[in-house]
Amino acid sequence: MNQLEALKKFTTIVADTSDIESICKYKPSDATTNPSLILSAVSSKSYNKFLNRAVSYAKKKGGSRKDKITNASDKILVDIGVEILKNIPGYISSEVDARLSFNKEKCILKAKKIINMYEKKGIPRNRVLIKLASTWECIKAAEELKKENISCNLTLLFSFAQARACAESNVFLISPFVGRIYDWHVSHHSGSKLSFEIDPGVLSVHKIYNYYKKHNYKTIIMGASFRNVEQILALSGCDRLTISPFLLNKLESSSKELTRQLTPPSNFVKPPLPLSEENFRWEHNQDEMAVNKLSEGIRNFGKDQVCLENIFSKLI
Repeated sequence: MNQLEALKKFTTIVADTSDIESICKYKPSDATTNPSLILSAVSSKSYNKFLNRAVSYAKKKGGSRKDKITNASDKILVDIGVEILKNIPGYISSEVDARLSFNKEKCILKAKKIINMYEKKGIPRNRVLIKLASTWECIKAAEELKKENISCNLTLLFSFAQARACAESNVFLISPFVGRIYDWHVSHHSGSKLSFEIDPGVLSVHKIYNYYKKHNYKTIIMGASFRNVEQILALSGCDRLTISPFLLNKLESSSKELTRQLTPPSNFVKPPLPLSEENFRWEHNQDEMAVNKLSEGIRNFGKDQVCLENIFSKLI
């Protein structure tokens, strides 16, 4: 048994890619996409049909030039998601435009639009997770959307305050970014590699996992953004792990023994009172790394969204 097969016994494996070929090869349960992955996918000639279909859709919908570009961007997001769903049994995570991350109402409207587009393609909403950045506004948007059976994946999660607020809002799933937490600490403190025993990204997920399970929160924890296999193995037993094809290949190529690292407790403790918005913002603000990486992540996903829209601007 290789490490990937062994890991699947403890943890649901999710493919962190929009590449259909990789998804077919590694047979994950779920898959996640983001603006960067979509942008990377459309640069391949094999995805030209998706570009052309999106442009045709946008022209048919009409409206202003801006409307057409927006509709084309939403269409390719959904069409790639539909294609991925043909090859997995579980969920596809599709991300809302990061530039909406500080507007609850606009996030809700965009999420409903994306779900509606999936449903028109015959995909039920219970197979789609709407990805939102873990801002206060998006967490509250996810809370509202769940009332309409629209489940969300709260991404770009770096602080314990974000994790607490998500659980207290009964968010479906969170994606703590292990690798980006690791990167920040290496660049700001040690300047050299850190072993998984003291890896801040790994320790962050351990803390969240133990807290969630102790208080019996139902929010799913999906570790994300890995830099090496050691980080993944240190989180074996986590609810879900979303892994790039490169690291999936490394796991599949190794037959070293794997030991489960995360196990839920048998006894539960009553959870504390929920964080207020004021307390959330203050506690999140105390974590310099989290403030830095959340804003950086939103900016970069926003830039990639603009790059995608620029592609459509030339085609429409």
